[in-house]
Amino acid sequence: MRLHPIVDPRPRPLVRRLRHLVMGTPALSEAPWRSTFLSHVRQQDSPVFVLSSLHTADPSSSSPSAARRVTPRARTVVFRGMWAGLPVNPKNPAELNPDVYQTHLPTLTTDARMDKTPELMALSASAGQSGGGGPVEAVFWVAAVQTQWRLRGRAYVIGPDINSERAASVRDALTPYMRGTGAVGPWSWSRELTAHFGNLSPLMRGSFKNPPPGTPLGRKPGQEQGPSLGQKVDDLEDSVARSNFRVVVIVPDEVERLDLSDPENGRRWNYKAKDGTDGAGAWEVTELWP
Repeated sequence: MRLHPIVDPRPRPLVRRLRHLVMGTPALSEAPWRSTFLSHVRQQDSPVFVLSSLHTADPSSSSPSAARRVTPRARTVVFRGMWAGLPVNPKNPAELNPDVYQTHLPTLTTDARMDKTPELMALSASAGQSGGGGPVEAVFWVAAVQTQWRLRGRAYVIGPDINSERAASVRDALTPYMRGTGAVGPWSWSRELTAHFGNLSPLMRGSFKNPPPGTPLGRKPGQEQGPSLGQKVDDLEDSVARSNFRVVVIVPDEVERLDLSDPENGRRWNYKAKDGTDGAGAWEVTELWP
């Protein structure tokens, strides 16, 4: 396996630099909120949450809001599990990576043609299909336990070029959070991407061959986009669907948990990565007034 150096302009002590060069080093500890968060999410009828990002208006737009340039955007998305820890789906035909890593990085899937993709890629130095680092906030409301989870941080987009040199910045950004489990086996970024695609239903995979999202119905899509909605894709290497398919990985720098299960005694906790950028091993936990 080839290891890629971490590109980080901030000065770090030599020991920390060396630690980050070793993918999944056992020295990393589990985020203190991770297990409770996952136990709550598993109690949702449907694992959905609201993802907010920043949208930069088209400077040529005549809309009054374009004068402000940057506007918030929110949408409901589906939680697909933690990065490198894809939930087991017996119907998934894809080859899976071995369980050699554990992370606290929530994932979702998206179409490269949707607005959220360029919004997340806005801060990326990469001109490829993978990139990102744009600011996001994810909000989960788990009715079963009357608890709200709010995760603030950055999001990275993983596309078909994830194994390439131009996607090295994305791998470098996520590698420090991939904590070794003690298991062994070859692990591949592209295999993980394909496994996410395979974890979707054939109908959901087919949605990545739909006409471009958000375009007027009167505008006829090109033949390469497919003739209509409702297509099913069984081929995990379908060229059109895979060219549009992306996995988004959220790197939380700050997490808040608001517990309203006891109406007379609400509780709230804030979990913050100690230096604001490296939550791979150290978090500061503060209980707040709700």
